[in-house]
Amino acid sequence: MIKRVLIYVVIIFFVLPVFAQKGAITAKDMKEYVYFLASDSLKGRKPGTAEMNVAAKYILDHFKAAGLKPMADNGFQYFDIVTDVTLGPDNKLSVDGYDATFRKEFIPLAFSSGGEVNASVVFAGYGFDLDLDSLKWNDYSGLDVKGKWVMIFRADPELDKSDSKFIAFSDARSKVLTAKDKGAAGVLLVTPRGLDKDDKLMAVVVENNEVTSGIPVINIRHAVADRILAAKGISADSLENLITAKKKPNSFETGTLVNGGVDVAQKHAKTANVVGLLEGSDKILKDEYLVIGGHYDHLGFGGPNSGSRVPDTNAIHNGADDNASGTAMVMELAKNLSSQRAKLKRSIIFVAFSGEEMGLLGSKYFVNNPPVELKKIKAMFNFDMVGRFDKEKNSISVSGTGTSAEGDSILRVFEKGLPFTVTHSPDGYGPSDHASFYSSNIPVFFFTTGVHMDYHTPSDDAGKLDYNKEKQIGDFSSNLIADIDNLNKDLTFRESGKKEAAGRSGRRLKVTLGIMPDFAGSEKKGLRVDGVTKDGPASKGGMLKGDIIISVHGMKVENIYDYMARLNKLKSGMTVNVEVLRNGKVEILIIQL
Repeated sequence: MIKRVLIYVVIIFFVLPVFAQKGAITAKDMKEYVYFLASDSLKGRKPGTAEMNVAAKYILDHFKAAGLKPMADNGFQYFDIVTDVTLGPDNKLSVDGYDATFRKEFIPLAFSSGGEVNASVVFAGYGFDLDLDSLKWNDYSGLDVKGKWVMIFRADPELDKSDSKFIAFSDARSKVLTAKDKGAAGVLLVTPRGLDKDDKLMAVVVENNEVTSGIPVINIRHAVADRILAAKGISADSLENLITAKKKPNSFETGTLVNGGVDVAQKHAKTANVVGLLEGSDKILKDEYLVIGGHYDHLGFGGPNSGSRVPDTNAIHNGADDNASGTAMVMELAKNLSSQRAKLKRSIIFVAFSGEEMGLLGSKYFVNNPPVELKKIKAMFNFDMVGRFDKEKNSISVSGTGTSAEGDSILRVFEKGLPFTVTHSPDGYGPSDHASFYSSNIPVFFFTTGVHMDYHTPSDDAGKLDYNKEKQIGDFSSNLIADIDNLNKDLTFRESGKKEAAGRSGRRLKVTLGIMPDFAGSEKKGLRVDGVTKDGPASKGGMLKGDIIISVHGMKVENIYDYMARLNKLKSGMTVNVEVLRNGKVEILIIQL
């Protein structure tokens, strides 16, 4: 009997500590996950690539090993994306017999529909038809454009005014839609000198959606436009000067025939969210869910219009912090919380989202096609860039604390005694996947250690992360999530900040940072910020009076004209990175337009 007791004592002494560590969050595991996901072999985890599929399978294998039940299609929630736009051999443009040179004198837009149009051209100024209390301008008055080409200027006639009322209506898609509504067969876009004095052709920018214009849309250079206008004895430059000086439309039939054809093909690919379920133990509450997520995609090799802060550099963007760190956190929390399965009342869905860098595509798809009833999802926890600690600040930011009545008070309980500080931000809408859930009236918590100089560059590498700190964040997050999972009552949703990106009803809303720029141009290194609108996008992104904007979304800014031209290329609702000089040091801000 004594011998048997001694044996039990030995078993308890040696075995229990091992069991106590089962499912523990470790810096070692975090490091292993990040080093794999951010390795060169995965080539920057761009959605639609074979390497992205390898990353997805790796994550799912770990979900399964943690005891999660695969959801959707055996753990993958597939959706289609547009990865590229190719210009075929049948793009052509002929003006009264003159054959313009493809890619040198004309180029179709990425959102153009294909087809051929042989018709006369009508010049319709800036392509506006506005009848508002504050703005009346109709470039189509008295014109018959049915079945014809419509030639219009890009942008608006007030490029010198950052607060122009035209801005909300000046994007190319809105103008093409107006022309199409009038019956136009195609649109020829001319870039005014005020927007680009060098008259460069527009870039073929992939918009990551399948919606095309419905008619051919071609960007032409001034030399081609002048051929179309020759019969009227006028040039594109003189028309621009005339309209901007008189501030009124000047439209007419040109009498010139143009034969144009567009050959544009979208390249599609499938990508997938990785989804696993940890079932709760309570007979009733297991039919309610928490979602724990983070995106696993990144920028691939970068390049122009990729979101890279060094768009002229073609190199693997490994995205160790953004967001292999957040993905590793989701994987470790799956392992850790699975080991506490018997203590968890509600079920938990773990998701690695794809397409975040392309516009929150994966999380939007998840919310629009949820594997469970959306109303049964009671909270969402998002981890995005949680691997780099600013040693001076030694803090982590948690946003969305105002999206539930209980958020701040619960956080304060669990942040006591931590080896780092926790800053609270109430807004539920922000530059990551939690925004998709907040827009659906779900309380959110967004964890991040913030932006750094390696953000969206090839130097965001695994060796620069602090895995011990990330483990500490994991322990804190696990305790917080387990507590919320076991609440007797659901969190009480509250609106905190705007609910969604600016919408459309045929036209885009105005794109702005919410600053007062230095109109005098006294700063020669960029655009100085002379004022920041309280609670505007720049204010929420951390911009300060006196900052000097030197780059917007990877595009260099040297003056106010550069700044306005850059904003004109962006969309309302986008999340952009803005580089500013502050006290001689470059700071990177993430701003929701």
